[in-house]
Amino acid sequence: MKLKLDADGHVVVQDGKPVYVHDDGKEVAFDAATTISTIARLNSEAKGHREAKETAEKALKAFEGISDPEAALRAMTTLKNLDDKKLVDAGEVEKVKAEAIKAVRAEFEPIVKERDSLKGELYGEKIGGSFARSKFIADKIAIPSDLLQARFGNNFEIKDGKIVAKDHAGNAIYSRAKPGEVADFEEAIEMLVDAYPQKDSIMKGTGSSGSGARPGGGNSGNGAKAMPRSQFEKLAPAEQMAKMKDGFTLTEA
Repeated sequence: MKLKLDADGHVVVQDGKPVYVHDDGKEVAFDAATTISTIARLNSEAKGHREAKETAEKALKAFEGISDPEAALRAMTTLKNLDDKKLVDAGEVEKVKAEAIKAVRAEFEPIVKERDSLKGELYGEKIGGSFARSKFIADKIAIPSDLLQARFGNNFEIKDGKIVAKDHAGNAIYSRAKPGEVADFEEAIEMLVDAYPQKDSIMKGTGSSGSGARPGGGNSGNGAKAMPRSQFEKLAPAEQMAKMKDGFTLTEA
């Protein structure tokens, strides 16, 4: 990564921030203030994790010598029953416990299902809405946003009420403009599309959409598969996805 210079050798500045050029040619305005703040926050979090670890280790010392926690818990339960003079057959105790669990489950299962339903609706609104409202998708992508969501939707999740993007290895995608911070939706979807092997087939003004493209389906002159956009848009969503995965590019004919 290096600073971008103009013809006179001066540093190029965008919105008051110096512009850096990454090894892959991407230009990013470096937000130094946010980066310093992030470093301070991460240092504070690291200290908190260390102190929590030391507290946990200290607490665990009280349980040294207990090699079978389950046996210890059973013994404590037995003693409690004796202390409380609950001289009930062990099988009856288990039956009472099972009935209690069943009653609680019957009461709270509908609440859990409603919660899961609301979580699904929240995901659909935040993730689906981000695809539908994305300026990058509207300006740069040649296919409908719902098809792009079908391909990349699993790379996004909601964590603590915020959208978090993951790469195909399951790792969080971090911002280039704000090092140490996770990428927002716009930056993340652009990075995912850039890494997509068939990127040219879904981008506007790329692939075989130029004047040399063949107007019909099938193979173009250089061996790539091509299809007119008007014909592509008449296909069902499942067929459109199949064409994308098969490497078809769209033409304007």
